[in-house]
Amino acid sequence: MISAKEVNELRNKTGAGMMDCKKALTECNGDIEAAIDWLREKGISKAAKKADRIAAEGLANIYTEGNKSAIVEVNCETDFVTKNQDFIDLVDTIGKAILTADKISSVEDVLALTVDGQTINEIITAKTATIGEKLSLRRAELVVKTDSQNFGAYIHMGGKIASLVVTEGANEEVARDCAMQSAAMRPTYLKAEDVPADVLEREKEVLKAQAIEEGKPEDIAEKMVVGRISKYYKENCLEDQEFVKDSSMDIKTFVKNNNGSLVSMIRYEVGEGMEHRSENFAEEVAKQIAG
Repeated sequence: MISAKEVNELRNKTGAGMMDCKKALTECNGDIEAAIDWLREKGISKAAKKADRIAAEGLANIYTEGNKSAIVEVNCETDFVTKNQDFIDLVDTIGKAILTADKISSVEDVLALTVDGQTINEIITAKTATIGEKLSLRRAELVVKTDSQNFGAYIHMGGKIASLVVTEGANEEVARDCAMQSAAMRPTYLKAEDVPADVLEREKEVLKAQAIEEGKPEDIAEKMVVGRISKYYKENCLEDQEFVKDSSMDIKTFVKNNNGSLVSMIRYEVGEGMEHRSENFAEEVAKQIAG
């Protein structure tokens, strides 16, 4: 019987998770030193030591098969690793694994998927040990379309931005143009009605305060908000944005002119909203040399 004290001792020595420590001790009949080696061999100990490090670089990609499309973002610590074939293969493995699922509701669902007898979580742990940086699956989604719908996928800057748009009726080329628009113009929402009520209300309050600050009476400020909210939609909603390929129309009109409508949009920009490493190149090389 493995005691909690033994598990805690191994955890303190390796930084590995409680369940991994318990499993290692069970596999090694309670031998702490053998369990440490077991964790090292599995790459778990090495991965655990990197768990608190900042990983805000990485790659985003899209994988499509039939009526299914998967969009993923996998993070690493440095931009160098994004060129590493092992890392690229890891992203591909995750993306293709998602396509085999019927439904994905969370990152945990993806980490539990199996490929050749290993879970995605185990594969990431092993790659962390091999590559030598903290690696993590930040987000992923599985999108399923109907036969009358089309996927538009666009990858920008070698995987720094991935945009996936679904159109109803309009063909794949139109859908891809919309995905390219999304990648370039950074809309937050698909359409105006998707903007949450609290976000819209806060925006109106800010715009009204700005107008009053400009010296406008309150009743005039109220009217000005209406026009400025329209501008907000044009900046933040894909449907309302001016089409980059033809400024005479917005995206909604462009898609409508091609006998279609927008269904959904997912846009991933690697590392957005995350803390980034501040170390410079010389410091990073020095650390690598020091081991």
